[in-house]
Amino acid sequence: LTDICSDLGDCQRCKLASGRTHIVFGSGQAAAKLMFVGEGPGFEEDQQGEPFVGAAGQLLTKIIAAINLSRKQVYICNIIKCRPPANRNPEPDEIESCLPFLERQIAAIQPDFICALGKIAAQTLLKSDVPISRLRGRFYDYNGIRLMPTYHPAYLLRNPDKKRAVWEDMKMLMKEYRYED
Repeated sequence: LTDICSDLGDCQRCKLASGRTHIVFGSGQAAAKLMFVGEGPGFEEDQQGEPFVGAAGQLLTKIIAAINLSRKQVYICNIIKCRPPANRNPEPDEIESCLPFLERQIAAIQPDFICALGKIAAQTLLKSDVPISRLRGRFYDYNGIRLMPTYHPAYLLRNPDKKRAVWEDMKMLMKEYRYED
């Protein structure tokens, strides 16, 4: 991971570089069994250089605790490493610039499970345009890793009625995670 971060350097590979405060590489256990992949950094993440530290991050921390893990036991990162202006969705060229670094992170960590948080993460990793509402609720194969798409914590903050669906996804993930132990 240190080599990947070093190769990323002071990245200027896409237009997001000019507006960022910090590159948000990722955090957590370098040998994690479970990796959470979100879309991209928001304002708080850009300010602190850490993934999922704002309101959505606080909810993610609660979700991780609900499956009897801690942030230190998992790895958390995003599809893109720099905050898009006004938190807009990442554009295809921005995703394309960052994806090789994410792929290297996944290869370095070698998790047993990936939880793709939200539409952008799920569709990017699964190379799909199927809506997240149809992708969630089951496992997919991502290069031999079991991938569970679910709603993004930021979406849950706006749509609390979807929390039950995420809990169902997390129960399936937890059952398989425990089975692997």
